[in-house]
Amino acid sequence: MEPQTTPPARGRGIYLLPNLFTTGGLFAGFFAIIASSQGRYGAACIAIFVAAILDGIDGRVARLTNTQSEFGVQYDSLADLVSFGMAPALVMYHWALASMKLDGPTLGKIGWLAAFLYAACAALRLARFNSQVGTVDRRWFIGLASPAAAGLMASFVWTCHELDYAGEELRYGALVVTVVAGLLMVSRLRYNSFKGSGTGPRAERVPFVALLIAVGVLIALWVDPPKTLLAASTLYALSGPVLWFWRRQEAAQQAGAP
Repeated sequence: MEPQTTPPARGRGIYLLPNLFTTGGLFAGFFAIIASSQGRYGAACIAIFVAAILDGIDGRVARLTNTQSEFGVQYDSLADLVSFGMAPALVMYHWALASMKLDGPTLGKIGWLAAFLYAACAALRLARFNSQVGTVDRRWFIGLASPAAAGLMASFVWTCHELDYAGEELRYGALVVTVVAGLLMVSRLRYNSFKGSGTGPRAERVPFVALLIAVGVLIALWVDPPKTLLAASTLYALSGPVLWFWRRQEAAQQAGAP
């Protein structure tokens, strides 16, 4: 009778791998805050998008290496709050919202309160997401995801900065973008998560057309990154209200049908 052998235990060190990506995203968000305070808005916006890329990688790495943990989930949420909550709010504040004080002390307060509203909505969005994990349809996000909202904020600042628009010239537009992005995060609107449907091997599959769209976006990113990211993030942010309106119209037609 051959002696039974047990497989070697997985080293604890592998759990460091996904958390390194999370730490990288946290560093990128912190760098964005520092860069915006120094007036380096282009670098700050790029850092936010780097954080978004790393945020998409860490979860996939954890699943591929079977190193998911409750610690990793909580750490990821805290890092997201900095990278997609505080960083975009402060970038927008330093670039444009701080200049609201030029219109008087009351509007000056509205500027920093709008930045706080965005950061608070990001925190509420992340808390709601964590509390609903495993109970919602994976095909949809309820409310605009915080990385997408941060992408809308960062791409708006980046594009305007590249076009040599001063933040104080567009302070009211920046105020609208900040408030709308924040409220969309805590809304009940549904957004496509691009994660396929169901569970098991097919859970991560997406339609073939999504691959073609991704290729087109990559080509456009190479040509003009800020404008491409602004267009993509704006279209995605609008997809929630458009889908909601279309479903209401469809339901109304079905209700009125004989």
